[in-house]
Amino acid sequence: MMFSSDEIERYARHLLLAEVGGPGQQKLKAARVLVLGAGGLGAPLIQYLAAAGVGTIGIVDDDVVALSNLQRQVIHDTDSVGAPKVESARASIARLNPHVVVETHRLRLDAENADALISGYDVVADGTDNFETRFLAADRCAELERPLVTAAVGRFDGSLTTLMPWESNAEGALNPRFRDLFPEPPPPGLLPSCAEAGILGALTGILGSLQAAEVLKIILGIGEPLIGRLLLVDALSMRFETIRYKRRK
Repeated sequence: MMFSSDEIERYARHLLLAEVGGPGQQKLKAARVLVLGAGGLGAPLIQYLAAAGVGTIGIVDDDVVALSNLQRQVIHDTDSVGAPKVESARASIARLNPHVVVETHRLRLDAENADALISGYDVVADGTDNFETRFLAADRCAELERPLVTAAVGRFDGSLTTLMPWESNAEGALNPRFRDLFPEPPPPGLLPSCAEAGILGALTGILGSLQAAEVLKIILGIGEPLIGRLLLVDALSMRFETIRYKRRK
């Protein structure tokens, strides 16, 4: 893939990195990433993927922008209130990086459309706010052998992990699945929603940016993704902890 003079200048700080360089930037440009949710997590995630030069970003979201979203969903602005989130995100990306192709999917991921959507992309990043979609995405990504970077946030804390359960670790054991970490979704209503409990807006920026870093590492084939490790973030104490987990029999 050839880069225009604009792209060479735009990605200059990437091109200086030995771990990225020209070949790595070409990988980013050729990559297709599906982002589930254009909300608190999806906003910074999409922005950093676009800024990094990921060639094609698919966005799945069936919601519209509300004024209460703007405290944390920084890809949207006041003028986009009432607009579909996928269209608002597309317009924001066009302003940020016109070299990125955006594919919008104004719908909710479900059992009928999941395989067709997921199979069209190289990596999936889940920033949704409900357990039904989270478990569905994890199950289908595992079956379709697509890396999944999944995060969750609540009030002042969040978590992040990366899933590639069809591959083996250094010891020859299969990597863990999402259900090895969380066997079943909690009963409906057990955990309060963001609208009920509130959330620190900047927390979603932290976790969404970390998701973007994981996605970029996977595309580039560098570093150590959070496979078999759950990163826990406590924003009140600004403490980061990592818990290891394994595949169950």
